[in-house]
Amino acid sequence: MKADRDPSLNDPFAAVPEPPRRGSIFFVLLIAGAVVAAAVAFMTLGRSAAQPYIMALLALLAMVGLFTLFAFAAGIVRFADKASENPIMRAMADHAFDGLAVTDPRGHVVYANTAYLALTGAASVQDARPVERVFIGDPDVSEAVFRLLKAAREGKRQQEEVRVAGVGDGVGRWLRMRVRPLGFTRRDAKYAVWSIADITRDRERQEDVFQELQHAIEYLDHAPCGFFSAAPAGELVYVNATLANWLDYDLAEVGSGGLKLSDIVSGDGAALLTSIVPEPGEVKTEVFDVDLRMRGGKTMPVRLYHKLAFGVDGAPGASRTLVINRARDEHADPQRAAEVRFMRFFDHTPMAIATVDSIGQIVRANARFAKLAQSLSPSVSASKSIFSVVIERERGELMSAIAKAAEGHGDIPPVEAMLDGPKERWGQFFVTSVETGTGGQRDDAEAAIVYLLETTEKRTLENHFAQSQKMQAVGQLAGGIAHDFNNVLSAIMMANDFLLNAHKPTDPSFQDIMQIKQNATRAAALVRQLLAFSRKQTLRPQVLDLNEVLSDISVLLKRLLGEKAKPEILYGRDLWPVKADLSQFEQVIVNLVVNARDAMPDGGTLTIRLLNMPAGEVDPARQNGMPVADYVRIDVGDTGTGIPAEIVDKIFEPFFSTKEVGKGTGLGLSTVYGIVKQTGGYIYVESEPGQGTVFSIFLPRHVQEKEIALEAPPIVPDGAAPLPKPKAPDLTGHGTILLVEDEDGLRSLNARGLRSRGYTVIEAANGLEAIKSLDAEEGEIDLVVSDVVMPEMDGPTLLTQMRKRNPELKIIFVSGYAEEAFEKSLPANEQFAFLPKPFTLSQLVAAVKETMNAS
Repeated sequence: MKADRDPSLNDPFAAVPEPPRRGSIFFVLLIAGAVVAAAVAFMTLGRSAAQPYIMALLALLAMVGLFTLFAFAAGIVRFADKASENPIMRAMADHAFDGLAVTDPRGHVVYANTAYLALTGAASVQDARPVERVFIGDPDVSEAVFRLLKAAREGKRQQEEVRVAGVGDGVGRWLRMRVRPLGFTRRDAKYAVWSIADITRDRERQEDVFQELQHAIEYLDHAPCGFFSAAPAGELVYVNATLANWLDYDLAEVGSGGLKLSDIVSGDGAALLTSIVPEPGEVKTEVFDVDLRMRGGKTMPVRLYHKLAFGVDGAPGASRTLVINRARDEHADPQRAAEVRFMRFFDHTPMAIATVDSIGQIVRANARFAKLAQSLSPSVSASKSIFSVVIERERGELMSAIAKAAEGHGDIPPVEAMLDGPKERWGQFFVTSVETGTGGQRDDAEAAIVYLLETTEKRTLENHFAQSQKMQAVGQLAGGIAHDFNNVLSAIMMANDFLLNAHKPTDPSFQDIMQIKQNATRAAALVRQLLAFSRKQTLRPQVLDLNEVLSDISVLLKRLLGEKAKPEILYGRDLWPVKADLSQFEQVIVNLVVNARDAMPDGGTLTIRLLNMPAGEVDPARQNGMPVADYVRIDVGDTGTGIPAEIVDKIFEPFFSTKEVGKGTGLGLSTVYGIVKQTGGYIYVESEPGQGTVFSIFLPRHVQEKEIALEAPPIVPDGAAPLPKPKAPDLTGHGTILLVEDEDGLRSLNARGLRSRGYTVIEAANGLEAIKSLDAEEGEIDLVVSDVVMPEMDGPTLLTQMRKRNPELKIIFVSGYAEEAFEKSLPANEQFAFLPKPFTLSQLVAAVKETMNAS
């Protein structure tokens, strides 16, 4: 048999109009009395007669207890909960201002308070309908109700605000509907608590406030003055219609990230608005006279009343700025027009200007000064003292200058000092005294005017120029020394050759002679390095693919580095060709690799990177003095000890070395510098102590005009006999040679060597003697071997005079300088041979024979 039960038995909010049944102590006492009376009656009947009645009573009580247990297990009977039957809680729910209803899992209303009945139009609890049935006919509410039902089924919370149309001509209402689970247990979560509140009055008040706000915005938008608000980062979050109209901007561009403060404030004026010193919890209002920039680029003078509030942490909030148009004052009031012109001059001057009191506190500053202070360290922009602009160790001179100005002194010398900040920057301060007011009284607020001109770029250029001049002077000195040494070495090497020819290898002194030759060769190598630095050596440029060059010497570089350091070569893709001397470029790389190895005593990584650098990527700020053009860039970097900042400018100087005595000549980097410069390139260094060093070389891109086909060497087929060994060249010859050399000893040795090979030699100590000898021989001279640098008449002048007498005369110039050093002094298209000093006897004789045999 299926028993119907009231759902209200399972819920604290019972759906019945009368209050719930309450327990009674009288009913308990009555049952207890009945049981005692039955026991007394059975005792009077006797034991044997009362036994059937006692068993029947016990069976009845057992049956009642058993059915009670089953009813409790099935939920038909439950024990009363004092908390759920609390009359206060019941009264709160019944008389709540908002309508409350509880629905079971099937959607039936199991509880509804009085307010819910009134809002839904139900007469009693039995007539109460769930929310979806109440508003099923209203299309404006159905979507919101659907979302609420979905949340109720999923056991979630949901809130909706809907407008319910009135019945007939009735006024509509705004309702706030909420739904939530009854509890968190599995059983309670199946029940949903619905809440309905009439918020019509709240909505009306909100609409009234919105209307008032709309009116306020309309008043502000059409006020006769401008207004804007800017975020701390500079974005404009609001601009009124008046200001937008003045600046010819669309209001839609404001507030969407389209406009910033720097877009509408001309020059450095935006820096003034962000220069207010923060004070936690304070609200500051400053007045600024600046120019605003219109969309078309024109400017208009304005006065800003800039209000800014700071939080407790000192962070600025959004600004509130009133804008007064002062362009009208220029025509209405001459005095105000003059003030506008002065403020324009004050704020738009390229020099930073500030007025200070007697202790250096800034009273007023122009836009350029504010921008300069913000570009320095944060402590500078947060301070009102002008001394904070200068590093602490150099503030004394500026303090003295301001003190003199405060006392009324004039003609105060300018002060140059380093500015405070993360980078090295310099400024020159010009301090003048403020004129006294009426009656000779000075305004104590402003004691001096300080003009600040940043001189960082000027000092950088001066330092670069001084370094360039020093390097040029050292180069000239090195070149002159090298020339004199070449003459001495030429004589030593020539005399050494005579000694070698006169002694056999078995001679006891032969090894000593060879030792002289080896040391002379070593000295000649040092001289070549000096010439490389002075850019006066002879180069033999050719078109090179630097990828191939580095690939060819990669094995050599690994040997130079040793086992501790790891080389890494990053070849360039589609690398442009360059024109350079192959051996000299290899010398550059070798010198840099050796330098990097010595900087990594504990090992590290050497990275050589090749890449193209188009003209558009050249940064004049970083590559100072390098013209904008296409270059091939070679970076040689290491992870070594780095170079201290105080000696970076000296590393390219000859004989400058940080190595121990005897472990370097100091010519490695100077040779690199000279070769790169003579090739037409540029070299820069970036180093950080403890992090490593990177040398960056920029060689001009070579554009090939014509390809010249070179004759390929003969190929020997497989199995064929190898080509015969070339015979030793025959260095003997005959002919008359005019030898011109101002060094007597060297001239004598050269003449002796040429005569030993069969030539007739006429000697001349200078160019004038050579001209006389040429005229005296009347065409008998076959070749002229002449020095370049000589007293009275140098080599190029001698060539010009000789070619006038004999245009076909052959000539060889010998010099310790490079061929290019004097080639510019010769007439165009002059033909001559060149032999660099120092040279051996065999090199001299070979050059003579080759020139004389040339057609």
